[in-house]
Amino acid sequence: MIASQDDGRPAQVAGPLGKPLTMEDLPAPDIRRWVPRRKAEVVAAVNGGLLTLVEALERYGLTPDEFAEWQRALARSGMAGLHVTRIQHYRHRERDQ
Repeated sequence: MIASQDDGRPAQVAGPLGKPLTMEDLPAPDIRRWVPRRKAEVVAAVNGGLLTLVEALERYGLTPDEFAEWQRALARSGMAGLHVTRIQHYRHRERDQ
């Protein structure tokens, strides 16, 4: 059984590479360079209940649309979909369909 935090949330969730992900493993709040792995970690943290969506948006200065795009890209294409150039490619492809 996975331990939980005092607030009932899990102390860890499965990260994008299959390893346990804890609050300490998350990107720093002042992160400037968003590589696909870091985006995937934040999505995994929210999806697994380690962070709420509101906490993630506030912690990282994201918009709801930006986070939702990360979720869609990750679900559709895995971490490869989180490359900025790939997101732009998929966005154009979806618009043309």
